[in-house]
Amino acid sequence: MSEIFDRLGEGAGEPVSAAELVAQAGISAGSPGPGSKRPRIVAAMIASADGRAAVEGRAAGLGGPPDRAVFRELRCSVDALLIGPTTLIEEQYSTVLDGDHRQRRAAAGLPESPIAVCISRRLDPRIEQLEIFAQAGQRIVIYTESQEPIEARGAELTVTRSAPGTTTLAACVEDLRLNHGVGTLLSEGGPTQLHALTEAGLVDDYIFTLSPLLVAGTAPSVLGGEVFDPPVKLDLRAVWRSGGFLFLHYTPLD
Repeated sequence: MSEIFDRLGEGAGEPVSAAELVAQAGISAGSPGPGSKRPRIVAAMIASADGRAAVEGRAAGLGGPPDRAVFRELRCSVDALLIGPTTLIEEQYSTVLDGDHRQRRAAAGLPESPIAVCISRRLDPRIEQLEIFAQAGQRIVIYTESQEPIEARGAELTVTRSAPGTTTLAACVEDLRLNHGVGTLLSEGGPTQLHALTEAGLVDDYIFTLSPLLVAGTAPSVLGGEVFDPPVKLDLRAVWRSGGFLFLHYTPLD
């Protein structure tokens, strides 16, 4: 059964589907607008009610049907996914969309799957063993300072290498816009990547999911790294609820 989401507070109305939730957030594939040097970057992360970003080392343990529905729709609605190397390995990426979503993208004139992007200075050798590298037609773009070879095993792989100490997030995302036609980029974590993107002022939208679980322990939060001084201010644009989950849409305040 399709998941239904109630919008809370300002803008509340009839319950919506996950696809309508993403549309209400204004997230879609395509050009971010004339003159844009980089894609629109949307960050999506899930946390427990006590702020933990993983259960037994994986974010998947926090999710449920509503969260998975929104996550799939976000993936379906962007040009590319930015995945941190640790997240890529720990979450054991294989495919990024199911058949129905691939068909919907194709019907809309989009490639069947968004590009999978990873920025990894050292290029952990375990990455190329992931099942996603064996998916025919899956486009993968890697930015690295490593000179070690990497094999696609069936996927369409592009590796951009740079000199040690020269890789920057800003340069990578500008290259995605210029050379890969990426208009909207979804950052899927992890916490270190989200901190770096936020610190660089590159995130345009935050979609935070609050899971109805208490985890405790020492698992990381959705944002890992040094304290922001001053803290980054956000504007709450919308809140949705489904099955005990809350979905919060924030944008940065200037």
